[in-house]
Amino acid sequence: MDITVDPGSPTPPYEQVRLRIAALAADGHLTAGEKLPPVRQLATDLGLAANTVARAYKELEQAGLVETRGRLGTVITARATGTSRRAQHAATAYAETTRALGIPAETALALVKAALEA
Repeated sequence: MDITVDPGSPTPPYEQVRLRIAALAADGHLTAGEKLPPVRQLATDLGLAANTVARAYKELEQAGLVETRGRLGTVITARATGTSRRAQHAATAYAETTRALGIPAETALALVKAALEA
């Protein structure tokens, strides 16, 4: 992920991280559902304290731009990428339906791909 932190900037490091992730999502470099690196990993990569990155993630979550799914990690939301709510709800409904039918994820994705290409 293309994030750099300028230690000489008057903007706090957590805010630099928050702003960059929001910008990457808004311009399409991060897509809805894309998983962000774990807090500790990104902190290490950026040379920051884990609490600094955790604060950035927390603020992104409060703004509705990311969603934390426990052990599954933190992902970019459709809202962050500008994806319409109707499309998001349709995708959620489809996922719930295919899960209820016992259709494996790979098969469900193949069905969607075939439908989109038709």
